[in-house]
Amino acid sequence: MRAPMQRPDLSPGWRLVLHAFLVLFVELALIRWLGSNVVYLSFFSNLVLLGSFLGIGLGFLRARQPHPLFPYAPILLGLLVLFVARFPVQIDRGGSELIFFGSFSATGLPTWVTLPVVFLAVAAVMAMLADGLARQFVRFEPLEAYRLDILGSIAGIVGFTALSFLGAPPVAWGIVAGLLFLLLMPPANRWVVVIGVLAILGTVGLLGRESLRPQYSWSPYYRVAVSPGGSGAGSYRIDVNGIPHQSITSVAVVETLEALYDRPYDRLADGDPGRVLIIGAGTGTDVALALARGATSVDAVEIDPRLLQIGRDLHPDRPYADPRVTAHVNDGRAFLEQTDATYDLVLFALPDSLTLVSGQSSVRLESYLFTQEAIESAREHLAPGGVFAMYNYYREDWLVDRLATTLERVFGTPPCLDTVGERGRQAALVVSADPAAVACDGVWAGTPLEPSHDDYPFLYLRDRGIPGFYLVTIGLILVASVLLVRVAGARYRPMAGYADLFLMGAAFLLLETKSVVQFALLFGTTWFVNSLVFIGVLLSVYVAIEVVRRVSLPSPAILFGVLVVSVLVALAIPLGALLALPLPLRFVAAVLLWFTPIFIANLVFARRFRDVGESNVAFGANLLGSVAGGVLEYAALVTGYGLLAILVAVLYVAAFLAWRRIDPAGVAAS
Repeated sequence: MRAPMQRPDLSPGWRLVLHAFLVLFVELALIRWLGSNVVYLSFFSNLVLLGSFLGIGLGFLRARQPHPLFPYAPILLGLLVLFVARFPVQIDRGGSELIFFGSFSATGLPTWVTLPVVFLAVAAVMAMLADGLARQFVRFEPLEAYRLDILGSIAGIVGFTALSFLGAPPVAWGIVAGLLFLLLMPPANRWVVVIGVLAILGTVGLLGRESLRPQYSWSPYYRVAVSPGGSGAGSYRIDVNGIPHQSITSVAVVETLEALYDRPYDRLADGDPGRVLIIGAGTGTDVALALARGATSVDAVEIDPRLLQIGRDLHPDRPYADPRVTAHVNDGRAFLEQTDATYDLVLFALPDSLTLVSGQSSVRLESYLFTQEAIESAREHLAPGGVFAMYNYYREDWLVDRLATTLERVFGTPPCLDTVGERGRQAALVVSADPAAVACDGVWAGTPLEPSHDDYPFLYLRDRGIPGFYLVTIGLILVASVLLVRVAGARYRPMAGYADLFLMGAAFLLLETKSVVQFALLFGTTWFVNSLVFIGVLLSVYVAIEVVRRVSLPSPAILFGVLVVSVLVALAIPLGALLALPLPLRFVAAVLLWFTPIFIANLVFARRFRDVGESNVAFGANLLGSVAGGVLEYAALVTGYGLLAILVAVLYVAAFLAWRRIDPAGVAAS
C-alpha cells in the first residue's frame, strides 16, 4: 500500500473544514435514515448519537497511528446501509413500563441482534470518518484546529438543515456525502479505492431506490408512505417510518365506523361546536368532521408540513380548501402559548408523533402537549362554556388514567370517558369547567395517576425510573466503549492526563441536552427550532474560541465559578415565568439563561484545550466524555430535566478539581 499523501488541490485548512463537514453531515443523516428503517431508533436515536460520539472519539485517539482508516469508511457505510435496507425493523410497541405507538407485531431480525449491529457499525463508520478528520486536526495548533473543526461542523448542520427544509430524500444526502468522500479520498491501495468508489455508487443506488419509490416522500421528521387503502374510494393509508400513522377517509365513511372521531361532538350538550381548535390536524379527516358537524371556524394545527400538504392534495372532502379553515404549521404547545384566540371546542386529535425531538433527550414531539401545564394553557383558550377533548389509541389503561387525572386536576371535574374497539385502548376524554356543557353517559372512575409536568414530560413512562431495556442499552454502550477503546489501540494512561476534559465533555452534553429541551418547551418541538438551537450552540463555541484567541481571560477558577453560578441561576428561574413573557422577551430571556452557561463552558474548554500537548488524545477524551454524558441523560427519567442542571454543576466542579490536580500552574494562570 502506498503511503497516503495530501492531494495538491486542497489546502490543509480546507481539508480539515470539509472533513468536519462530512463527519457531522453523515452523523445527522444516519440519525434520520436509521430511525426511518430501524423503527426502534426513532424513539432511541440517542443510541446512534452516542455511537457517533464513541466512533469519533476512537478516530481521534488513533490519529497518530499508521494505516489510515478513512479510505475504508465508504465501504463500511455501504455495508451498514445494505444491512438496514435488507433487514428493516418494526417492533412490538406494547409494554407495561413504556408505551410506543405503532404496529402491534414485530418484523425483521430480533432487536437484540439489530441494535448491537447498528450501534457498533455506526461507531465503526464514524471512527473511520473521524480518522480522516483527526489526521488533519493534529497538523495545526490545538485551538486553530478546533476553530476549523467548528467551522466545518456549522457548515455541516446548516447544509443538512437546508436539505431538510427542501424535503430532500436520502439519495440527496448520499450524493453529498459521496462527493465529499471522492474529494477527500487520499491515494491508497488501488483496490481499496476501487471498492470504495463502488461502495459509494452502491450506497447512492440503494438510497435512490428507496427515495424514488412513488409512494415515499420525506418530511423533516419522517419517511412518509402513502398508499391506497382504508375504507371506500378516495381513502389512503399514511405510514411514517414504517408504522401505520394516519388514514385519509371521507366524513361519509367515518360516520359509518365505530371510531373515536365523532365522540367529542356527540358529547356537546348544545350540539354546536362553534369555533374549533384542532391540534394534530394531520391530513384533515378531523378537520373535515368538524366542518360537517357545523363548526363556524377551525384553526388546524399540524407540526409536519408534509402531512398537511398530503391532506391538501388527497383528502376527498378538501377540508383545507374550506374558507372556514386556517391551517398552521406549528407545534401544538407553541401555538397555545402564542395565540390569544379563544374557542368553543379545543381538540387534541391523535397527536402521537412516533419520534423524538432530536438525537438527544428522551422528549418526543408531543411530550409538552400532554403535561398538566399544557392542559392548563388549553383551558385558558376556552370560551365560557367551552369544551376540551382528546382521543387516541392509548394501548394501556394506566395511560388513560394519567390523562384523565390531569384533566380532573385542571378542570376540577372528572372527564367523560368513551371507549370503543377491542384491540388497544381506544378512548375519548371530554371535559369542561362547566359540567352542563358536556352530555356524558359515563364519567371516568379509574385509578388516579400522577400527571406529567413540564419538568418531567414523560407521559408514556408509567413510573419514575429507568426501564429495564434502557438499562440493557446503557450497559451495552458502556461495555462497548471500554472494549473498543482498547481494540482501537488507544491507551487509558495518556487519557488520564485529560480527565478534566472527559468530565467537561459529559457536562457539556448534558448542558446541551438541557438547552434543547428548554427551547423545545419555550418555542416548540419543531425540527426548525431544534436545528436553530444546535446551530446556536456551535456558533457559541466558535465565538468562545475567538475570544480565547484574542482576549486575556480571568483565571479558570473564576471562569468555573461563574459557569456554575450561571447554571444554577438557570435552574432557579421557573419555566412558567418565561412562558408568561411575550415571545420576543421570552427569546431574549431564554438565550441569556441557556446560552450564557454554554458560552462560558466553551471559554473554559477552549482555554484548557489551547495548551494541551496531544490535541487528538485530549479531543478524543472529551468526546468519550460526551458518551458518558449521554448515558447520564437517562437520569432525567428519574429526576426530571430541572435537576440535570445540578448534575451539570457537579461535573464542572469535578472537572475543575481534576484540572487543578493535573496542571496546577495552568489553573492558576490568568
